[in-house]
Amino acid sequence: MAEQPQQQLSQSPSPTPPPSQQQQQKEEMMGCVAALEAALLPCLPARELQAVDRSVHSSHQIDVERHARDFMEASKKLQLYFIGLQREDQPSREEMLRKEISVMEEELKIKSELIKKHKNLIQGWRNELKDQLDKHTAELERV
Repeated sequence: MAEQPQQQLSQSPSPTPPPSQQQQQKEEMMGCVAALEAALLPCLPARELQAVDRSVHSSHQIDVERHARDFMEASKKLQLYFIGLQREDQPSREEMLRKEISVMEEELKIKSELIKKHKNLIQGWRNELKDQLDKHTAELERV
């Protein structure tokens, strides 16, 4: 019976993922944003690039550069947005400490109850042994 609460304590899930997993998630997110950027950059100005080939006007080249710059700014904003979302999902140090404290308090409560239960069992056994000793002593005196 004393092993069950100890097993429950050792099997309790950790409140936050390990730092290496958080770093891996961040790298995956950054990789996705980089892939998005790399995939969309050539697609955006394709019409303008075709127009430049057919036109002698340098304004088309300026439009292509402007579109590319706008796209890069938008992708950076998107990247910052995803990073911001990731930071919102991560609890603050204070919240993490509060969770750890509450877990420790729960463990302390469980262990205190186990100690109390075992003290009561030991006291009961002492009383039984004392009663048996008294019975044996009384019987020995009678003989």
